[in-house]
Amino acid sequence: MDRNIIKPRIAIFWFRRDLRLDDNAGLYHALKSGVPVLPLFIFDRSILGRLENKADRRVEFIQAALVEMEEKLRQAGSSLEVRDGLPTGIFEQLLEEYDVAGVLTNTDYEPYATWRDQEVKELLTGKEVPFYSYKDQVIFEKNEVLKDDGSPYTIFTPYSRKWKAGLDAYYLSSYPVRKYWRHFLQRGGADVPSLESLGFKKTGSPFPSLGLKSGVLGAYKDQRDIPGIPGTSRMGVHLRFGTMSVRALARQAAKESEVYLNELIWRDFYQMILWHFPAVGKGRSFKPVYDKIEWRNDEQEFERWCAGQTGYPIVDAGMRELNATGFMHNRVRMIVASFLAKHLLIDWRWGEAYFAEKLLDFDLAANNGGWQWAAGCGCDAAPYFRVFNPTLQTRRFDPDFSYIRRWVPEWGEPSYPQPMVEHEMARKRALEVYGKAVKGG
Repeated sequence: MDRNIIKPRIAIFWFRRDLRLDDNAGLYHALKSGVPVLPLFIFDRSILGRLENKADRRVEFIQAALVEMEEKLRQAGSSLEVRDGLPTGIFEQLLEEYDVAGVLTNTDYEPYATWRDQEVKELLTGKEVPFYSYKDQVIFEKNEVLKDDGSPYTIFTPYSRKWKAGLDAYYLSSYPVRKYWRHFLQRGGADVPSLESLGFKKTGSPFPSLGLKSGVLGAYKDQRDIPGIPGTSRMGVHLRFGTMSVRALARQAAKESEVYLNELIWRDFYQMILWHFPAVGKGRSFKPVYDKIEWRNDEQEFERWCAGQTGYPIVDAGMRELNATGFMHNRVRMIVASFLAKHLLIDWRWGEAYFAEKLLDFDLAANNGGWQWAAGCGCDAAPYFRVFNPTLQTRRFDPDFSYIRRWVPEWGEPSYPQPMVEHEMARKRALEVYGKAVKGG
């Protein structure tokens, strides 16, 4: 580049898990600075390169969200800068093209993200460009909710009490981003890269609609555990990629449903655990003694679990729903996870990885926390001697078999497999194997 050319002075806002133009903390601070803001999204090849399924609907969701943002940015006389590559390489290019006053973004707490952001920060610091990161995807982060002695909570109930005690209008208020839209860098529109150009395929399958359906929160307490009815929010994917503000959901929940608010607190809790105990996101049990369990790890049995062919219809319905839609009801997630870890004695990390591949709303902190809870090895986990009985779970939460009949239509027919393991035998075997590890003998 010709060094005599005066480069435009800009600030960069880097979108990641916050794909919206309203109530966005980092974007608000970027625009409020007054420096023309270039909105940026990077298709990170470090992440895309690990996705074996080229019809991955999460990439499709992201691309669709970017197209929607681009349409809104054009109304503001701007355009989204979308690049494909490694973040450090992309920022090296941008520093050549612009006089960058600063890079702003929202904090991502996952191990890879913290490493990536440190790499980018070091690059920028070397060029005397400041890097700013803001809280956006949670209500309380990092050290904002701690015990009186300054240590992190590892049990949910006291954490939730302190969380609620600290909640006020400040933490739930929206960021008035639209007020500063005029500060977007004025430039012509550009097309968001197609899925095909990124090496992925379009499925065309619908995504959960944005926003809570009428009446969901009012009935949430009574209906959330029943998989056969639409009693949950289905906001997981929107929270995961930030197309919905967690503050907006928390404001509504605080008014209408404490039970749903508790679900949002669990989300903060697991993000806090991942931040303070990053080893859990790298394959380690929160309670190290559980890493001594002698798993059976039968690959054929794992394949039957993945395919929804265990002979336990509630388990099979859940796995088939996951494979077909990228979604699984939360109650059923607990049942299938317990079945894998305790009935089959297959390492919970195998199931965690399978969910990570299939879930549309995959979130490392919540997925890891849920699996460790079910396997008994996590913080505030179900005790190892608690083994879900799939039959009793069915009677309680799918008594009319509506959920099972939807996903396992051959249930009751000769073609449906017999249970691959007998419950009472599996329960006793799990207690013996778990007990040996936990009790050191």
